[in-house]
Amino acid sequence: MTLRAVVKGVGHYLPDRIVPNAEFEKRLDTSDEWIKSRSGIERRHFVADGQTTSDIGAAAAEAALKQAGLSAQDIDAIIVATSTPDLTFPSAATMIQSKLGMTRGFAFDIQAVCAGFVYALANANALIMAGQAERILVIGAETFSRILDWEDRSTCVLFGDGAGALVLEAATGDGSTEDRGILSVDLNSDGRHRDILYVDGGVSTNQSSGFLRMEGREVFRHAVEKLAQTAHGALEKIGLEGSDVDWIVPHQANLRIIKATANRMNVAMDHVVVTVQDHGNTSAASIPLALSVGVERGQIKRGDLLVTEAIGGGLAWGAVVLRW
Repeated sequence: MTLRAVVKGVGHYLPDRIVPNAEFEKRLDTSDEWIKSRSGIERRHFVADGQTTSDIGAAAAEAALKQAGLSAQDIDAIIVATSTPDLTFPSAATMIQSKLGMTRGFAFDIQAVCAGFVYALANANALIMAGQAERILVIGAETFSRILDWEDRSTCVLFGDGAGALVLEAATGDGSTEDRGILSVDLNSDGRHRDILYVDGGVSTNQSSGFLRMEGREVFRHAVEKLAQTAHGALEKIGLEGSDVDWIVPHQANLRIIKATANRMNVAMDHVVVTVQDHGNTSAASIPLALSVGVERGQIKRGDLLVTEAIGGGLAWGAVVLRW
């Protein structure tokens, strides 16, 4: 028998405020058509004044717990992937722990920008494999609207706010790729490319939160190459290939990147969960959001083989293969 980290429940939360592309036309030299043609994005959600990352992360967690039929007291650990925590410290995870009324276990944040949720899944899987936890809430939550430069049309139109969550639970399988749960993980980073996607503020640099900065063409080039590479790598570890995949659930950054990556994996677009048009790039929240929406739409079903892959600032990138 083999121990696996199996998805028990999934949920998401999107802020009430929906911002269509047309809203940017009022203050920037841009248009709905320009944004859609370059990114595939049509609208995104922004948090309200006073609404924080831990608020929306807790809402997504509650939705996942409800679907799993569990309470917060059934959870052993919370891992939150975010680059936009409420405060420098304590972690958003401990704040969510408190908001859920969870008085046991442990909680911590992971920061790998847009690849954060993949890194969080990998860490949750390792904790379950090691026997440190039986049930873990894995959350991706971001309020990127708080770090956008509203004068930079190349970046501020691309991002949105939101949160998604999974409940992972220890279960036994027979050790084959037919087992439900996480089957393989591939993680990578290369700090030489840090200057193509970063935030120009920080506690020990200039004591400010700063704004997001990006060299779009360079990020695009690296993303297409590295996302397909890491997805293939994760599949190869368990002797599978693109034709075995039921759904790719990619980081939702740019529709052109999503299409190019699927093409390199020889997976048709009707086997790719796409939500970028409605949410924009929600960084570490994008994959759990897409998973939750994919289940809600009836696309993702029990037993389906999924590949999730993401790349973000660092550069950091990775993929997880799991059977739903």
